[in-house]
Amino acid sequence: MIVGNARYVKREDLPDTVRVFPLTGALLLPGGQLPLNIFEPRYLAMFDAALAGDRLIGIVQPVLSEPAGSTALRPALSSVGCIGRITSFAETGDGRYIASLSGVCRFRLLDETGTGHPYRSFKIAPLLADLSAEDDEASVDRAALLRVFRAYLDANKLEADWESVELAGNRTLVNSLSMMSPFGPAEKQALLEAPDLKTRADTLIAITEMLLARGAGDSDTVLQ
Repeated sequence: MIVGNARYVKREDLPDTVRVFPLTGALLLPGGQLPLNIFEPRYLAMFDAALAGDRLIGIVQPVLSEPAGSTALRPALSSVGCIGRITSFAETGDGRYIASLSGVCRFRLLDETGTGHPYRSFKIAPLLADLSAEDDEASVDRAALLRVFRAYLDANKLEADWESVELAGNRTLVNSLSMMSPFGPAEKQALLEAPDLKTRADTLIAITEMLLARGAGDSDTVLQ
């Protein structure tokens, strides 16, 4: 997989330890883009370190229910996250960073490492199948996916760039729709942890159908 100016094709291309950014409700998938507005000092320090090094950050959701002993500064984390490479970066002039992460590879959290930095780092086990991009795109029920996507847009009075949708491959379509979906943290984590592209597509269809069955709200937004 080529991400920005870097190429990730084997285990040796990925670090053993990754800086972790806990972010509730965030979903980054391989090949996807996640915009970030960085303002907390500990995460400004994290991005400084990443920019000076391998440019890699791990996006992980905190667990949904806080176990005993966890704190706001060190929340318990979900077991699966996604490595992102900083591919866009700008300073705002008021102490913030505006950045974009490009998804590289999902990973499982192993042991937390004590680094002496204000941010957290973990040893990881990358899910190397993500690097090959050899998902069976033909196994995705594209017609069903587009049907529920169109139904969701109609229910919420939304519009989409259908020319771009039609041109997108199944991998890009499934991952893009998963990332832009308005689902909650539990649904986002289920999409992240889906073992393959077909399962992620089926999960996305099922969640959207349940949302439609409950009734969708109104909005006036253009999805691109």
